[in-house]
Amino acid sequence: MVAAHRVLRYLKSAPGQGLFLPAAGSLDLTAYSDADSAGCQFSRHSPTGYYIKLGGASVSWLAKKQRVVTRSFAETVYHAMASTTSEVLWLCFLHHELQVPQHALTPLYCDN
Repeated sequence: MVAAHRVLRYLKSAPGQGLFLPAAGSLDLTAYSDADSAGCQFSRHSPTGYYIKLGGASVSWLAKKQRVVTRSFAETVYHAMASTTSEVLWLCFLHHELQVPQHALTPLYCDN
């Protein structure tokens, strides 16, 4: 119920904003994740990001430096995918609370 209240609070605070979904499309989630190894030469923190779509509409995205310094590119990608998975789980929980059926598993596409 907390997730639904967050959504309602956002909708109330941004009445001019909208989310356009295709009428005939499915409401399944699709996630994309990306990371770069040690992109910042000074701190050695890797930039990471994700983008999540609901049907054809963007519902969540993030671009930031990772909080940890990784030793390998595989570890960098793992951290990026873990943060993406965390957001996907929250969105699936929101789907469940709003009683929106999820017909398929959420694919996570990663650039490696």
